Amino acid sequence: MYLPISLASAAAAAALNVWLSIRIGAVRSAKKISVGDGGDEDLIRRMRAQANFIENAPIVLILIALIEAARPGNLWLAGVAGAFVVARVAHGVGMDGGPLRIGRMIGTMVTMLSLLGLAIWAATIAIDM
Repeated sequence: MYLPISLASAAAAAALNVWLSIRIGAVRSAKKISVGDGGDEDLIRRMRAQANFIENAPIVLILIALIEAARPGNLWLAGVAGAFVVARVAHGVGMDGGPLRIGRMIGTMVTMLSLLGLAIWAATIAIDM
């Protein structure tokens, strides 16, 4: 079974996780904090951005894969997957604060709507079967 939307989503999520890790490493290096967060707010924010991604991405990816397996070739599913990835980038940048902090709120809202929409979609597929 070939699941191109799921594969692309998982690849994007992996790349996004690497990007979030690199951002943490940049702060660690600049502030010479090798273990923990050192009480540094910039590092805490970046660590939380990655942790929040890790908390949400697995269930989204599982739902995308299961929905695609049940309903292959759906452009709406590709749109939701793309919106989720863009939202997580916005959230990561927004967690830094400053003028782009609106990205945190937008990223959170799109993530929650994606989760809820995918959950409802998966439930309706299960009911129909």
